[in-house]
Amino acid sequence: MIKMKRILPVLIFSLLFSVPAFGQAEEKETSALKIKTPIKVDGFLNEQIWESAPETGDFIQFEPRRGEAASEKTVVKILYDENFIYFGFLCYEPKPEKIAARITKRDAGLHDDDAVGVFLDTFHDRRSCYFFITNLLGTQLDGRITENGRTRETTWDGIWKSAGKRTEFGWSAEIAVDLSCLKYEPGKNKTWGLNLGRPVPRVLEKSFWVGPLESPYKVSQYGILMGLDLPRSEKKSQIIPHIISKIEERKPSEIEGGLDVRYAFSQAVSGNLTVNPDFATVEADQEQINLTRFELSLSEKRNFFLEGSEIFRQRIRLFYSRRISDIYGGAKVYGKSGGFEFSGLSAQTKKSDEGSANFTVFRLKKDVMKSSTIGFLAANKLVGGKNWGTAGIDTSLYFTDTFKFTGQLALGYSDDNKDDIAFFLRPSYDSATFHIHIRYTQLGRNFRDNADKVGFIRDDNRRELDSAVTKTFWLKKWGFDRIKYSSNYNIYWGLDGTLRSWKIDEGLSFDLQSKFSLNIEHTQEFKGQDDEFFEEDFRNHRTEFELGYNTREWQHVRIFYEFGRNFDSDYHRIKYGLNYKITKNFALQYSLDRLKKDPDPEKKESKWIHVIRATNYFTNDLFIKLFFQTNSAIEKENIQVVFVYRFQPPFGLIQLAYQKGTAKRGEIGAQGDTLFLKIAYMF
Repeated sequence: MIKMKRILPVLIFSLLFSVPAFGQAEEKETSALKIKTPIKVDGFLNEQIWESAPETGDFIQFEPRRGEAASEKTVVKILYDENFIYFGFLCYEPKPEKIAARITKRDAGLHDDDAVGVFLDTFHDRRSCYFFITNLLGTQLDGRITENGRTRETTWDGIWKSAGKRTEFGWSAEIAVDLSCLKYEPGKNKTWGLNLGRPVPRVLEKSFWVGPLESPYKVSQYGILMGLDLPRSEKKSQIIPHIISKIEERKPSEIEGGLDVRYAFSQAVSGNLTVNPDFATVEADQEQINLTRFELSLSEKRNFFLEGSEIFRQRIRLFYSRRISDIYGGAKVYGKSGGFEFSGLSAQTKKSDEGSANFTVFRLKKDVMKSSTIGFLAANKLVGGKNWGTAGIDTSLYFTDTFKFTGQLALGYSDDNKDDIAFFLRPSYDSATFHIHIRYTQLGRNFRDNADKVGFIRDDNRRELDSAVTKTFWLKKWGFDRIKYSSNYNIYWGLDGTLRSWKIDEGLSFDLQSKFSLNIEHTQEFKGQDDEFFEEDFRNHRTEFELGYNTREWQHVRIFYEFGRNFDSDYHRIKYGLNYKITKNFALQYSLDRLKKDPDPEKKESKWIHVIRATNYFTNDLFIKLFFQTNSAIEKENIQVVFVYRFQPPFGLIQLAYQKGTAKRGEIGAQGDTLFLKIAYMF
């Protein structure tokens, strides 16, 4: 079924590169004080024990003036006990009235507010870490960084506390991370990788405890937190049952239950089991205008598939969880031990036209060199006694902090024996202000037929060359803060040598000291006639102008105007985006997308998409959210209002939701007025 002899040569090639990476500078070090009495997390570092805590600081700018001392002083103190590790930040600010504190939504982009962050490499493997970021309002953003910064995922939710307070010198913050939510090796005198950060958006400054960095997410450059005496967590399992009642217009009432179980086999290996998970109250997919003829990739929003999803990310996407519809249940396992990181997932879908399908995915990664990995992934769909799937290896090799090679070899297979291969090779150079890469990709003529059953492959039958260059210039004069240039060149042929496509993208962006920003993008594109997507040769082009105000902070406004030619139709497109904080706790987001074509093959005068998101946080764990969207092209209206009280954050909650018109992207929803009540409790 899987011809491993095709994979073996690339694996051997990758292993030959497993030589020590170039040397590194001496690591920055600090330590933490172990305490017996828990700290009250209120934002004030007023407990006497904070006076005895080790103190560190001397932050270094990542941007705009990389390598220089941070413009404002930051002091950090670290404590820990049997259950938590505590970080206390003292953030000095001579103009406290300028502190940006707007964001209240969990996992929103807190780099747009004045904030502080903690990055914990708990295995000290120089490849992956957890991060915890908060602002003056105590808003939480957490997640994981993997593959030495190649992937950053905010879907992981830890158990932690945070708070911030204004002070005479600026502001202070406390972060307390529950050790039970982290994976690490227990024992005495342990060392973790560590970095600490502080963005100041109004001056476009990001500073870190360790520096100068090539990237804030490059874990291999972090410092170390020494001398930790770490206990084994006593919390072995979490059992989270839930009950959902549903009342829908003109339909009988329904009530159903489900169960989630989380079990820690050790501090480094854990498993998850779900039975009849709640997908009904997940926010609907946002409507989008698609000017291509390829499938759009949609973001995953279902918790069962979100947690730990970063380990499955690949450039040739062999696993795409949106291929899995509603499920009866599923199981996952994730862990790291002895330089191996692994994860497995299996889920059984509810019956559909093709029957009930089983999806099984396995991922294994091995640490090599200083901060590199070699990995294997296999994903399979079984339905009606037939198998479709993919398997392959990939590697991410860091030879220095700036030079990297990534590659992948994959095989798509089925019981019909229509298997085919795909691969890519990509050397790249990344510094703090410059990026360049060259990539060669080959996708077999039949690769998508099988791989797309479990993965996301827009197109196959191609030999593709891709190259890109980006350069950032920090001026801080003549009215400019920053100028950024980007370009991308892409061309691909069919396996028979026929030219199928070429595309040139050019972009230029300006951040002005007046808080205005201007972006200009231009694209020229050729699409050649083929048997599936293009009935003739096409020449497309587009030009876009974007004007923004205060885009370096969360509260901002953007206006876009785009025009061009797309598949024998001239078009004009206007987009608008607004983020606005109406009160301290009430935030509003609005976006508009209007498209007009001439001639319009859909016979619509124009297409309008409106999206409104509004959130009011009474506390960090008591909030109400609104999501509303319309799409004039299909006369779609969709609304969802969710009231949430998390009495056992993040899993124990009471949720009341109202929905109408929910459907897949691009489809009209037949759903009438619907009310959901969900109660989940954590044992």
